[in-house]
Amino acid sequence: MAILLAAGLGLGLAGCSAPVTETTAAPSPTVPPGIAPLRGTPVDPAGAEHPSLAVKIDNHPAARPQLGLERADLVFEELVEGGLTRYAAIWHSDVPDEVGPVRSIRPMDPEILSSFGGIVAYSGGQPQFVDAMKATPLLNVIFDDGATGLFVRAEDRNSPHDVVLAAAETVRLHSDLAEPRAQFDYADGAADATAVTAGDPTATIVTRFSESGGRAWDWDAAAVAYLRSQDGAADLDTTGTQLRATNVVVLRVEVDRGGEVPRTILTGSGEAWVSTGGSTMPATWFKDGPAAPIRLADAAGATIELAPGNTWIELVPADDGGVELVP
Repeated sequence: MAILLAAGLGLGLAGCSAPVTETTAAPSPTVPPGIAPLRGTPVDPAGAEHPSLAVKIDNHPAARPQLGLERADLVFEELVEGGLTRYAAIWHSDVPDEVGPVRSIRPMDPEILSSFGGIVAYSGGQPQFVDAMKATPLLNVIFDDGATGLFVRAEDRNSPHDVVLAAAETVRLHSDLAEPRAQFDYADGAADATAVTAGDPTATIVTRFSESGGRAWDWDAAAVAYLRSQDGAADLDTTGTQLRATNVVVLRVEVDRGGEVPRTILTGSGEAWVSTGGSTMPATWFKDGPAAPIRLADAAGATIELAPGNTWIELVPADDGGVELVP
């Protein structure tokens, strides 16, 4: 039977809730040379000596399919106004020539992205949000604000869902910046990932950010990946291939709704669910501050290791969101 974790109703995953335990700050994860810091997979060390690129990517229905999203190391999905979601996607191990559609910055993005360093690209935003992003350690590359030649408007897309960034060229121009720190811990192989060895079988993960649409991840053993759907249809890339993830991490987060734009709070701790290899385990997430990486811990406080590969992080609101795990 499907298990619904409804925000605000006090419901939990029976028999395996994720208590928020006291913990001391853990050091940032480290990876040996030759391992991609944001993916945990083998990489040419010389080819990894460049910064990561974070880009605000549109998820309006008119913006799909997105350019280059399937090649991101990490993708954060966040709630924005109107009940829609938007992505903060990070590329490092595999930077495409073009990514997009690029959209504006939101108030939670400094908390999400500060720990990566490197570059952040977006298409503007409210002045206070832009100022907050500029105050981070990241190099800001902004459409119509000095980034001449790096952005274009795609002729086959309608505004405002048409801004495209020359991603590889942006990284090349700023290759003197440091490569990113590791954000998560990775097992040596998929079979050794913590959720695989300690989790429960899960065929489908459904996340709800609001009443405006939904998304799901279905485990596909043949593809060795979770396949993504949105609004009841397969979520495709520009080649017609369904978007997929090696790891799906769901974080229940508080959302400040005091202004016209909701702000996800990603500092502190809360419930989480980590899905890898067709299995899911409850967890607790910790983030000590904007510059600190997210730590995922099991009920005993031990750090959870993901499988090497790409990861999507779903920032599901605790007050109006939900998570459904279908065995």
